[in-house]
Amino acid sequence: MNWQRARTDENKNERKKAIYRAAFTLFKNNGYDKVSFNAIAVESGFTKSNMYRYFSSKDEIFLNVFADLFKQWAGDFSQQLSTLKQEVEPKAFADIWLNTMLSQPKLLDLMPILFTSLERNSSFEQLVEFKRLSINLLYPLSLDISRIYPDIEGENAFKLLNLSYAATTNAWTANSQSDALKQLYQLDEFQALKPDFKTDLTTSIEIIIQGLKTRS
Repeated sequence: MNWQRARTDENKNERKKAIYRAAFTLFKNNGYDKVSFNAIAVESGFTKSNMYRYFSSKDEIFLNVFADLFKQWAGDFSQQLSTLKQEVEPKAFADIWLNTMLSQPKLLDLMPILFTSLERNSSFEQLVEFKRLSINLLYPLSLDISRIYPDIEGENAFKLLNLSYAATTNAWTANSQSDALKQLYQLDEFQALKPDFKTDLTTSIEIIIQGLKTRS
């Protein structure tokens, strides 16, 4: 598709969405490092020069795609947390985390890339902007956590979010298995090592909550 120059905000948003879709497809299929700015332009039907009207680099594109998905998840997660009573069992909190994450499969696919490739290559300015956005989205969630678990507040509430995020990334990555790994886990001697995303993640979050409550 050859895009004409956008004349309105609606047109510009449409162009950006097309770029987001193309970028996500390429990042998921090829990995971050193997995707170029030009490849995203080709996939989305733009010339490279036209792409520069919207983004300056593939790093900026990735951060925008990720931020959009992250905002959707944070809003959903906060809404679900509002249904929990004070000192609810950690399993209930972990289940909400799991279910809201599973409702955002695109976010799950991009989370490992954020740590392994993007944060090592982005400029200082891009990282500052992204981290500020993250803090603004996580702060209301930290207040939700403090309401549910009064013993987990302030820095510990942020720690719960950060550790749960890391656990999610690790569990999701482990769950993406090659054919050789799938075959290996069919052998009885390796059954104990077979990853299970749902069980591994909820158990990890329960342990994190219990550990933070003990520390307080």
